[in-house]
Amino acid sequence: MTLIKSISGIRGTIGGPAGDGLSPVDIVKFVYAYCETLPLRKPRPNGSKYKIVVGRDARLSGKMVQQLVCGTLMSCGVDVVDCGLASTPTTELAVRFENADGGIILTASHNPKQWNALKLLNDKGEFLTAAEGNAVLECAEKGDFDFAGVEDLGSYTEKDDLTERHIQSVLELETVDVQAIKDARFKVVLDAVNSVGGIIMPALLEKLGVECIKINCEPTGNFAHNPEPLPKNLEELSKAVVNNKADLGISVDPDVDRLALICEDGKPYVEEYTLVTVADYLLDGEVAKGGKNLVTASNLCSSRALRDVTEAHGGVYHAAAVGEVNVTTKMHEVGALIGGEGNGGVIYPASHCGRDAMVGIALILSQLAHKKMTASQYKATLPQYYITKNRIDLSDSAVIDKILDALKEHYRNEKVNTIDGVKIDFEAEKKWVHLRRSNTEPIIRIYAEAKDEAAAEALAQEVIALAHKIIGE
Repeated sequence: MTLIKSISGIRGTIGGPAGDGLSPVDIVKFVYAYCETLPLRKPRPNGSKYKIVVGRDARLSGKMVQQLVCGTLMSCGVDVVDCGLASTPTTELAVRFENADGGIILTASHNPKQWNALKLLNDKGEFLTAAEGNAVLECAEKGDFDFAGVEDLGSYTEKDDLTERHIQSVLELETVDVQAIKDARFKVVLDAVNSVGGIIMPALLEKLGVECIKINCEPTGNFAHNPEPLPKNLEELSKAVVNNKADLGISVDPDVDRLALICEDGKPYVEEYTLVTVADYLLDGEVAKGGKNLVTASNLCSSRALRDVTEAHGGVYHAAAVGEVNVTTKMHEVGALIGGEGNGGVIYPASHCGRDAMVGIALILSQLAHKKMTASQYKATLPQYYITKNRIDLSDSAVIDKILDALKEHYRNEKVNTIDGVKIDFEAEKKWVHLRRSNTEPIIRIYAEAKDEAAAEALAQEVIALAHKIIGE
């Protein structure tokens, strides 16, 4: 598998021949390059060392990668704070807790267990911008290494209280109604896909007074099923919710930055509605107290339901290019109350600007406690949309621009957004289609949304037919 270097980090499969995946040599090279670019962002006083936080999920290669990363940081003269097994949002917050200069998260998110990745953070605990990421890649390509002398090596410190500090920070959020959640006496089933969610999520739920039935919560790294929290991968959770007469099923991905839910009847809540639910709750609260921050943001591929909910509260919605750093950049720009991604990623600046399933579930339980509804009853009150996902496989990536340009022209009378591929909004019918190029293959990914699944699929197929006509196939 080719090493993938993108805005989301440096990732690849572990094992196999050198140059085929994420090798130990690659890990050292990119960590070194990250250290070399640190002075470009925040010069340190003379004589002091940079401090970097490192955390990992429970995947099988985690310990090996962790030791390589920490050793390389120390060899670059950088002090290391090792969080050990920690969720992605925990590591992000740890950068702030420790007043560190950056952080490295070792996780391949929802990818299968043979994958791992380096996700690089700045001194705010947020992902590097595209420009900062490119500086790291350019430095790595040069291959010039100049490690610290023996008297200038960095120090190594393990911290075992950072998960607890993360939990406490969630409980202390003004908008998390701990007492209302306790009074509701929720029963939930948690599927943590055998990773760090099995450590942090039950601990939070216990402090919220929630009865938690655990499945796949041993952090062994042997994922019990495909770790992406999609309905097709959550059949065991759905059955467990019904069998245990639970109020909710909770699923997180291996690094706990994505949150997907199952209703009390065993049916998917749909991960697009994780963010929509949180936004509805926070906007309700903001309106009730006479607040003026009614601004939300998500990426272009996320459901229109967020925009509808925002505008129903008298607020303003903003769209960003796909990628968490693009969403957080937009949120900073517009001062958003809440934002995120339709993949179950909730970003709440009052906590920190990173996707956080812990924050997400605490706010959703607060909403359900206030509404005094079941999950399915409450979801039925939200705008209903359906998203379909398709792709066009091409023999040559060179024709992608030709297709996108032609489709922009064909739909010029509709609302067209080109900040990330081409998105066409059909405002009158409340539907849209979004075409994005793959970074690694000659593929155009097509996302379409409408009021019903048939209409969304019909729109996608219309665009696919036009694309094939454009290139004469």
